[in-house]
Amino acid sequence: MVQADIFALEKMVHYLLPIAEGFIKGYCLYRFVKPFMISPNLVNRICSSEDIETSLQNTRKIPFMTFRNSKKKSAACGALAYFLTMLLFYTMRVSMNVYVIYGMANFVMFLVICQMDRRNYRQKLFLVVTFFSLNEFAASMAEILYDYLYDSILQTIYIRNHPDMSSIVYIIMCVCDLSLEFIFTSAGSWQVVRVYVNKAEEMGKKELIMLILPSLMGVIGYEIMRYYRVFYAVETGKMEKTYDSLTLLFCIVSSVTIIVVILLFQGIKAKQEENQQAKLLTTQMDSIRRHIEQVEGLYHNIRSIKHDMTNHILILERLYECNRTEEAEIYSKSLMAELAQVTGGIESGNPVTNVILQEFAKEAEKRGILFHCEFYYPVESNMDVFDISVILNNALQNALENTSEGKEKQITIISYQRNNAYIIESCNSFVGNIQWNVESGLPITSKADLDGHGYGLPNIRSIAEKYAGDIDITLKNEQFCLCIMLMIE
Repeated sequence: MVQADIFALEKMVHYLLPIAEGFIKGYCLYRFVKPFMISPNLVNRICSSEDIETSLQNTRKIPFMTFRNSKKKSAACGALAYFLTMLLFYTMRVSMNVYVIYGMANFVMFLVICQMDRRNYRQKLFLVVTFFSLNEFAASMAEILYDYLYDSILQTIYIRNHPDMSSIVYIIMCVCDLSLEFIFTSAGSWQVVRVYVNKAEEMGKKELIMLILPSLMGVIGYEIMRYYRVFYAVETGKMEKTYDSLTLLFCIVSSVTIIVVILLFQGIKAKQEENQQAKLLTTQMDSIRRHIEQVEGLYHNIRSIKHDMTNHILILERLYECNRTEEAEIYSKSLMAELAQVTGGIESGNPVTNVILQEFAKEAEKRGILFHCEFYYPVESNMDVFDISVILNNALQNALENTSEGKEKQITIISYQRNNAYIIESCNSFVGNIQWNVESGLPITSKADLDGHGYGLPNIRSIAEKYAGDIDITLKNEQFCLCIMLMIE
């Protein structure tokens, strides 16, 4: 009776083994794709200006929880589709190549996650192919170790003397095989997730080709080795341990290669971003230097007017003494016009910010954009004029470049203080759609040439955080508004 129970258990394990394997693969797949996913409802919310305004004005805890839950939902749907597809093929007893079955299951999963998160399709293709190859290598390594351990245990004296224990050994080794496959797949997937830092960035064609090639070449190489391994076993009637060792080594090297290539590529991208940040900082320094030179020129002109002011006053006095009031008024207006032309007509409380605002006001006028300024520099504060200059340069440059055509093109820059909070608001006319980086909460630049672009808002946020503040972006009434809050002492 005990022996019959063991045989029944062995039969049940043999039947449940593929189901358990499919479940393990699905779970590993869920853990693998979750950090890259967003749900379709959240994508629609992100594209909605009202939700952006609501979520970004509140604390970032709410969006973070929403993102985390949406990632779970999207990843779970993809993993469930994979598992159900594998289960369907198994229950229907479809006679088909195992790689075709795995490929179709991965394809179904790809369709589901693309439906759940309708963006960055190249990245999803990379995830599917990478997981397929990592899981293939993990299953092969587990199988080789399983065969080696199983053969070793069966050759022991104890098992030879107790043949009734073979069923128990088989059950234990099946559990061991699944455990090894789970450990290897999880380890490879975790390493890929760890080294792939910029998960929210759109993957380009060249990046896809570069990152997907190691997986494809590894699978092809493994298939070639497996073919000769099986061919040798059929021809000779025995398994050569050398082939097993080489296959095991090849799977390990291929898995490590995939991870190293991703790590190196992410390092290259980080270095490029660092270089771009350095270029942008250099450009900003040149801009500030140019503004300082303009300030010096402004004060030189003011000194010239001050030097001639005595003569101007004498001329006005003589005109009034001679009752030539009309000529005096004309002369006074021309003097005021000359003074306004020199000073630019913008007084913000600091000569450097004056020049910046005047320069952008002139550029806006050239482009036919109405420029409204109510900006005031917080003179009695701990603010560094260089930091404020960087904020103004980046905010107004973005406003100039992204002001949409409409009934009335306009840019507004204002500042005000609420207790110890100093707030700068830059708004410009905008009609259109914006893609958002869900991790940073900032718009993704639409410029094809990223040289010097895409770093303005991160730089503004960096300065805001320096003063224990942050930035907020709203889209409302066909206006793009950037709000920067700085805490002053």
